[in-house]
Amino acid sequence: MAFVPSGPGPFDSIQLFCAPGVSPTVGLLMRKVLTDALIRAYPAPMNGRAELADVRCVGLSFRITSQGARSWSFRFRDRVSGKVGRFTIGRYPDIGLSAARAKANQLRGDVAAGVNPANRKRQLRVEAPTKTFRALASRYLAEHARRKKRSHAVDDRNLRLHILPTWGDRAYAGITRGDVIELVEKLVTAGKSVMANRVQSLVSTIFGFAIDAGLVTANPCSRLKKRGPENVGHRVLSDDEIRLFWSLCERSVVSRSVGLALRLALLTGCRVGEIAGLARDELEHLNDDQRAAWLVPIERVKNKRAHLVPLSSMARGIISELLAAIGPQDQALLPARAGIGSIRGHSLTNAVIRIGERIEGGADSASTWKADPPTAHDLRRTVETRLSSLGIPKEDRDAVLNHVRSDVGSRHYDRYDRAAEKRRALNLWAAVLERILSHRSAQVVLLTHAFSAGAR
Repeated sequence: MAFVPSGPGPFDSIQLFCAPGVSPTVGLLMRKVLTDALIRAYPAPMNGRAELADVRCVGLSFRITSQGARSWSFRFRDRVSGKVGRFTIGRYPDIGLSAARAKANQLRGDVAAGVNPANRKRQLRVEAPTKTFRALASRYLAEHARRKKRSHAVDDRNLRLHILPTWGDRAYAGITRGDVIELVEKLVTAGKSVMANRVQSLVSTIFGFAIDAGLVTANPCSRLKKRGPENVGHRVLSDDEIRLFWSLCERSVVSRSVGLALRLALLTGCRVGEIAGLARDELEHLNDDQRAAWLVPIERVKNKRAHLVPLSSMARGIISELLAAIGPQDQALLPARAGIGSIRGHSLTNAVIRIGERIEGGADSASTWKADPPTAHDLRRTVETRLSSLGIPKEDRDAVLNHVRSDVGSRHYDRYDRAAEKRRALNLWAAVLERILSHRSAQVVLLTHAFSAGAR
């Protein structure tokens, strides 16, 4: 429906054009000093609609239909085309007189600057799907996370589980600091403090990406402190728990290959993500006690430093079993179910959780496991702690776990790979593990014997 003003005066007649086949109705565009009392009490017309133009605010008009619907609109003339246009401000009383005048004044300024408010509204409606947080998250994953982060699958999962259900359809430009706090506090209240901090960090990273891409000018997470308490990892498996864990890796709770992978994690101290991607071409000299090794490539290592893992006889035995279970041309020692590529580290993480859920019996090891269930990362902490208790120097323990040393000399000048020291340490740990599994005392191990065995 459109209108044509007939001319100036206190009562300007307007021709209302209706849908085809419907008789047009003539109404009056009356110029009034609008007040709250007037627009609240003004009667609805018998048919069509009446329109009151606000004398005190150029372009603002108040419409009333025969059904009693009342709304605000803004009339303007496009500075480019010269055509008269109309922009709907909103319904009354949802929008009062003062708010309607303020909006009309803003729109009049836009028109003076050459902007057509109606065209801009249509354009924003078309662009709206690309302005949602879901669209921003999709760009972040495609243009940043999948290109630069080994943990992109974790970002994807946290988005799907914790962020997009709440923010997916919201315009990202309208997300405030308060919105971030509300989102994170829900996780804290649910007892997921660490996840709350991870989600906050992910949101901050996404908005940092948006700033770099020129999509926003501010990050709502800027200088926002973590709201969830971080629990420093402390869990180390006891001898009894190690025996329990080793036996459970053979049961039907997890597949044979996953059980072997978890045992390998306890033998080497490697991250489960590195274990999961173990490939045939990363192994070398498997038949040589003194040279057998696994070289984890840069692209699969968290700190982007290729990691040489010397293989003890126990580790080589596990790898031999994994190799025997795949085809001679297959690369992945832990193939995914679909047959393409390797399993993900998250599969091993979940396997440790499943093992804990299936533990039964009243043994001390079962009780302590249930009281404080260890995680896959606790296997790595166990290796570090056991090596420390055996007198292995920190430099060698850092090398075994591929920790980045922070001092300038180590980071930029010391190129020694400590391969011999790592082999001695892992051989010693394997010897201790064998004693634990055979129920023999592992409390006292002569380092001189272990080191001399590793140096042969």
